[in-house]
Amino acid sequence: MSDAHMPPAHPFDDDKLREECGVFGLIGSADAANFVALGLHALQHRGQEAGGIVSYEPSQGFNSARRFGYVRDNFTSQSLMQTLPGSLAIGHVRYSTSGSKGPTQIRDVQPFFGEFSMGGAAIAHNGNITNADALRRELIERGSIFQSSSDSECIIHLMARSLQRDIPSRMEDALRRVEGAFSVVAMTRTKLIGVRDPLGVRPLVLGRVGDAWALASETCALDIIGAEYVREIEPGEMVVINEKDGVQSHRPFRPQRPRFCIFEHVYFSRPDSIIGSRSVYETRRQIGVELAKEAPVDADLVCPVPDSGTPAAIGFAHQSGIPYGMGIVRNQYMGRTFIEPTEQIRNMGVRLKLNVNRALIEGKRVILVDDSVVRGTTSRKIKEMILDAGAAEVHFRIASPPTAWPCFYGVDTPQREKLLAATMSEDEMREHLQVDSLRFISLDGLYRAVGEAKGRDAASPQYCDACFSGEYPVEPSDQIEKGFQLKTAAE
Repeated sequence: MSDAHMPPAHPFDDDKLREECGVFGLIGSADAANFVALGLHALQHRGQEAGGIVSYEPSQGFNSARRFGYVRDNFTSQSLMQTLPGSLAIGHVRYSTSGSKGPTQIRDVQPFFGEFSMGGAAIAHNGNITNADALRRELIERGSIFQSSSDSECIIHLMARSLQRDIPSRMEDALRRVEGAFSVVAMTRTKLIGVRDPLGVRPLVLGRVGDAWALASETCALDIIGAEYVREIEPGEMVVINEKDGVQSHRPFRPQRPRFCIFEHVYFSRPDSIIGSRSVYETRRQIGVELAKEAPVDADLVCPVPDSGTPAAIGFAHQSGIPYGMGIVRNQYMGRTFIEPTEQIRNMGVRLKLNVNRALIEGKRVILVDDSVVRGTTSRKIKEMILDAGAAEVHFRIASPPTAWPCFYGVDTPQREKLLAATMSEDEMREHLQVDSLRFISLDGLYRAVGEAKGRDAASPQYCDACFSGEYPVEPSDQIEKGFQLKTAAE
């Protein structure tokens, strides 16, 4: 079972918010599952715990494979891929958010499959359903039997209960009952379907490779298969793609002003992806520029916390004129922790993941640029490493505002009381981390970096920024029922 516990994408333990999932689908090319495996490999940063692929081939019907661990360790085996024939396939990589918090059960691994009166359908979901508990209770009372602890399985049961004549219409029915965030890639025997929730919280893009069509969470997954990026699936849009008619677009939901997740720009997405016609890398570099304007400091070296802090550190160095340097070097071969550290080895401070470039750091006043501070455990460790290497001063510059609220839309966030910024001011956090200075980018500065020249529109924010602002665009009804307190006017 050890394969179930994959290392986080960030070089330090669990002190980063994790995107829940990545989804990919392809129709119109022989061996579609091979393309899906490649696409999932490019989306591995969105979920490293487990992956699954479902394919369809007329003579063999639907086939599926679900495995714990990395895509490269499972879906590269020829014997496994031969069990997934056909020109239509979808796949999913996951972290657990909703569902079991302990070791994942294989039955929680998507895509989920359902057999309906008009044929089978499989579904892969990125996001989180905020009324899943209420839906699950209602469905169980009416006789549904759940196989998994995942909120996404609700969609399959709602589809089964719909009276519509075809699967896309049943899916529309089901998704109208669902609250929260969902980017869905689904398939029937002949169709590939993509849907984004009305607010477009999570991403989904459309690509073309030869005569085939692809749907993916990010453009970097289109690049890996040589697909041309066509466009984003729009918030509230449903596309139904078959080999004969190509892409047909539907609008099943009442239009709303979109609220895309701003943290996709800060951290989740890969820097080589394009979001809303903006390069993720360029946005992150621009965050560094804004930070250098908002929170300048006299220092000798700007140093990223690898790898997520790198683009912002480059922008900060460029704007401030302070040299950029790799003061911390990452060990690229940190796959699974190859050695179960004993207490003695842990106490020796073995640095499997990161090491300080002592020759560069010694005697310098160092600005460390990282993407976020969640619990603060990582920041303390890194600060200690830099001071041990002989730095004269340590200044933290953080490329996102303080994370003070949990996310209920498909991101694995600690409970609110474990978020450092929920209980401390910026000054108290600086004191807690014992650094010479600590500054976060302002919410307005972040909005400027993503291209909103006037900053955040307080009356009607352009993005979902609930993890920073506490303003939830969709009320997290399940969590409120469990006692979660929404932000009060005073906060």
